[in-house]
Amino acid sequence: MSLHEIVLPETKPETEWVRGRALQKVSPTYSHAALQTELAGALRAWAIGVHGRVGTEWRFRVAPPGQIVRPLVPDVAYLSYASLARDASPEDVAVPIGAPTVAIEVLSPGDRPRDVDHKIATYLAAGTAAVLVVDPIGAAIIVHDRDGIRTIHPGDVLEHRALPDFTLDVTTLFERARL
Repeated sequence: MSLHEIVLPETKPETEWVRGRALQKVSPTYSHAALQTELAGALRAWAIGVHGRVGTEWRFRVAPPGQIVRPLVPDVAYLSYASLARDASPEDVAVPIGAPTVAIEVLSPGDRPRDVDHKIATYLAAGTAAVLVVDPIGAAIIVHDRDGIRTIHPGDVLEHRALPDFTLDVTTLFERARL
């Protein structure tokens, strides 16, 4: 920890630093929880031992260049072994300093668009390769990366260069999340 870091207590649900204020995450609905579980399971099965680490509600200490370090807690995060070595210490893995390789935010009814947009911008400025915003109501995944924004719908397959050889059928994702 440094004098240039915002430190917030651990809370349930977690608290993040968004738009210059402490913001407690919205308590999710079943749809949110089911999508989070499906995404984390698929990513973890692909990543474990080969590509990197995957976790849910994993706190990161994120700092875009020239800005203060602040906690952000994506619903699902993938952190590649290239970003944090496979043999990194448990302390470094517990709450990494730096941005996840891919951050996934599943929208909840109480999420404010300005807060979500700020988190996306913060992740990307800090080096996250892609931020996936999952919209349970619209059954869509909005992919934000350095190339811009694109929307993936049922009938499409989720793929991204930050997730080499990972594919996820979007129709199956939303169907399984409804069960």
